Amino acid sequence: MLDSRLRPLIDPPLNAIGKGLARSGITANLVTLAGVVIGIGAGVAIGLRHYLLGLALVLLSRILDGLDGAVARATKQSDFGGYLDIVGDFAFYVAVPLGFGFAASANLPFAMILIASFTLTGISFLAYAVMAAKAGRETEAHGKKSFFYNTGLAEGTETIIAFVLMCLMPQYFAHIAVIYSAMCVITVIQRTIAANVDFS
Repeated sequence: MLDSRLRPLIDPPLNAIGKGLARSGITANLVTLAGVVIGIGAGVAIGLRHYLLGLALVLLSRILDGLDGAVARATKQSDFGGYLDIVGDFAFYVAVPLGFGFAASANLPFAMILIASFTLTGISFLAYAVMAAKAGRETEAHGKKSFFYNTGLAEGTETIIAFVLMCLMPQYFAHIAVIYSAMCVITVIQRTIAANVDFS
């Protein structure tokens, strides 16, 4: 929901840093992999109840997630880079709730619900992208991407906000997880309606 609105604000500084990284020989895929490792590290830190460290790693991971595209735009975008990016994103989306599930046994059912909702959201996102590619549809509302990005209530920005709140207020993890899971379900419904309109 917020991703496309933030793009005009975050793209200029990311592109400037991305050009600098590209000139130094750092590849987009290397930035992606670093972001994935740090994102998984965030989940491990949270699982060990180091919530502020987890928060710092969550934010650093997402900065790198934005920078990989900037480096790619400064060099050469590739389909494999797009593949690696989306797989890395969902590894991160699983790692953080899993960490909260390990941090406290009472969190586990809500972590499972959140991971299940991320799974459904991811499937709807990728299924829509496949259908959009078959139909030849394109958009750059979320920046230039390797495949079509369909908007929804729960996107990357909203996920980061939810994870930040969880790290700052871990005692409210269950409440935040339930609310965000509901947002993910609404997003799936939104995409399903859009797919019915666009591809029937």
